Amino acid sequence: MPNILLARAAAPVLVLAVAGGAATPAHAAGVLAVDGGHDRTVTFQTRHAGEVLAAVTAAAPGVSWAVKGRESAVLSLFVDGRYATDDVVPAAFPIKREFALGHLPAGRHTLRLRLAADRSAGRSVRVSGLEFRTAGAGSPAYTDLAHAPVLYGRTGAGGTSTGPFQNAATDTPLVAWHEDVPATTPGHRLLTFSYIWSNEDGGTSTPQLMARWGRTTDIEWIYQVEVDARGRRVPGTAVFQAPNHVTQAFAGTYEGDHPLLQTCTLNNNICDKVDDPMRFSLSTAQTLDAATEAREQIMDRNPWTYWVAAAEARREGRVAADPPTTSQTLIADPRDYLYLVVRKQTLDPPNGTDWVGLSIGVRLKGDPTLYRSDHLFPDRSINRDVPAATTVQLPPGTKPSDIAEITGIRVPATSRDTGATIKVQAINRAFFLGRNDLPGPSFVSGPTPATLTGQNPTAVLYTAGATAR
Repeated sequence: MPNILLARAAAPVLVLAVAGGAATPAHAAGVLAVDGGHDRTVTFQTRHAGEVLAAVTAAAPGVSWAVKGRESAVLSLFVDGRYATDDVVPAAFPIKREFALGHLPAGRHTLRLRLAADRSAGRSVRVSGLEFRTAGAGSPAYTDLAHAPVLYGRTGAGGTSTGPFQNAATDTPLVAWHEDVPATTPGHRLLTFSYIWSNEDGGTSTPQLMARWGRTTDIEWIYQVEVDARGRRVPGTAVFQAPNHVTQAFAGTYEGDHPLLQTCTLNNNICDKVDDPMRFSLSTAQTLDAATEAREQIMDRNPWTYWVAAAEARREGRVAADPPTTSQTLIADPRDYLYLVVRKQTLDPPNGTDWVGLSIGVRLKGDPTLYRSDHLFPDRSINRDVPAATTVQLPPGTKPSDIAEITGIRVPATSRDTGATIKVQAINRAFFLGRNDLPGPSFVSGPTPATLTGQNPTAVLYTAGATAR
């Protein structure tokens, strides 16, 4: 275990002396109160040079992302005097998030914590935990982190908040991750970096988000680059997701190998010119296997993101007790939905423009109604063959034990049925949100093989009493 010298919470400086290897996290204990007149400084040691990550556990008294005018307190982090990132603290209860501090040499460093009063509704932040870890230069983890983007905040785009500092109150970046796969050139790797925002003020409607994507957050890849066998950026390969979801060559500024990007549309597309004062350098250390996992499962690993998403939907008036299924703006209470991830494959003939989608149906014990994820709207069915999330609205208070069966339903998008066959492979997870808007345990996970055709368009994927997998 590393040797750590801890100061008390009331002290202005917390000193860490770490006697472990570079890969060993250093932990700080106690509580630091940060307000407009009291910055706090933490000293930490890195044994080796590398990309350094800091996990910050913070709460903001009197703050709630669900309440207009009290959305957040913003904690700005400075490393050795350099502005590194903002931490938008959205709740009075502690939330742990990890941030990238960039490349640091071996030795002693300082992390200064400052309440960003110009962008904060809350007046103070209580930091109850700090953990530091280093990916040493030359390691695969170092290469992945060294090319991660820094994302500046949205400004001037309109919506529920205008001007600078929008992301302190709406569509805030929550978590990020990367995917690292072989490139076409032998020995090269293709790195893709994605962010999750708390919502999108423009773009897909909230009911469609819930039906087609299984959440009200916005998830987008923002930057992709090819690296060679030595981890160096291959010239001409860096691209980002520009407005209207266009893939565009990156022509902006780098900090080392970190591209500087900015959220610049109401649906969180990206520009490579930055002018907003807010800066988000979220850790992208998390990863997933896109062949078997849905992007939404990054949210599952960070369950507090569901609380933030539900809070924003309520604050912005997107939640109603019993919204009509035809609504283009309103959803039911987020706790009234079953959240699923389904894996399926569409066989020849290909979907093309006349795709054939998948809807999920749920029957409850003693209830003849078939509750469907698409609400009988073909354009709200799942029309992609990667692991996909969806939700099914159910009566308030429904529990896993109330579910009799879960079915897969083949849904032609137009009057011309292409005859495509859908092979349902598995349900990755199925859960409800609890009273605290956090995910409950999944009660279905595993293979659910079924074949859906024009002649046999439905199949049971789960039956009550089946052995849990």
